[in-house]
Amino acid sequence: MAKVKHEAAWYPLEPGETVLDGLLRQGVNVSHSCRAGACQSCMMRAVEGVVPPAAQVGLKDTLRVRNYFLACACRLPDGQALEVAGVGELRVPARIASLTPLSRDVLSVRLETEGALDYRAGQYVTLLRAEGLARSYSLASLPRERTLELHVRLIPGGAMSGWLATEAKPGDRVELQGPAGDCFYVPGQPEAPLLLAGTGTGLAPLYGIARDALEAGHTGPLHLFHGAREPGGLYLVDALRELAARHPNLHYRPCVLGGGGGEVEEGALEDLVRACLPKRPTGWRAFLCGNAEGVLSLRKKLFLAGFSLKDIHADAFLPSTPRVEPVSGAA
Repeated sequence: MAKVKHEAAWYPLEPGETVLDGLLRQGVNVSHSCRAGACQSCMMRAVEGVVPPAAQVGLKDTLRVRNYFLACACRLPDGQALEVAGVGELRVPARIASLTPLSRDVLSVRLETEGALDYRAGQYVTLLRAEGLARSYSLASLPRERTLELHVRLIPGGAMSGWLATEAKPGDRVELQGPAGDCFYVPGQPEAPLLLAGTGTGLAPLYGIARDALEAGHTGPLHLFHGAREPGGLYLVDALRELAARHPNLHYRPCVLGGGGGEVEEGALEDLVRACLPKRPTGWRAFLCGNAEGVLSLRKKLFLAGFSLKDIHADAFLPSTPRVEPVSGAA
């Protein structure tokens, strides 16, 4: 039987069980969210023992060489022992600067950090409360701006979004971990056409990426599609129209499945995106964010349409998973 040591206590792992699942099952409070290796909120550091390579997939080289790993992806061979520690040294203290509704179900959360956070617009960070509750959100702000901006979708019964919407207030202390993610603008080829497409709060990273590209002097066309089920699901409409008015190469395309009209197109996001593409999209770069199913589907369709995979940058939003209740009698 494999086992893991956490804060001076040893915990046995069932065959095939991840370090995260084993610790949660036995009542250990470990920060986590997606449990799919994407958000990196369950990151730990190995003090003693060998970390399976699969538990470090997606981490930066600078983290791997220091024995950081993802607890949700770490399965130990039978008989192996691993001693782990937290990642407090990777976290940046912050405080809530403002909480502003952007729509009926999207909240802008602005944060001021106590230390510098080196990030690129479009990357994501993990927001942590004092007791360890963690959720990952993309950054809509630009590095030059004084505060970090997150767009939080308000989910009925959501632990973090519910707290932010009803209890949190400016001045409250939180922590940030990250940044992570490769969905951001890289200067170079300023004439290349850019496709930015997302649904819901997938607009957050796209908003940052578009502004970052424009400030970097990108001259090629930027086609920004934001999709929702109906008009009430759209947000930042006026801000994006004003941005497009200042930059003729930015083409903002809000779209809905039903109830559209006027300047809001009606139809499936995928169909509208494909209709704007040339027969051979040579040199195009794409940034896709939002619902995981939609992102993966559009990524496949763009590849089949002629996009190079290296030019498709995708950030699929994964939902948090239900809390695992500890086994009876666990500490």
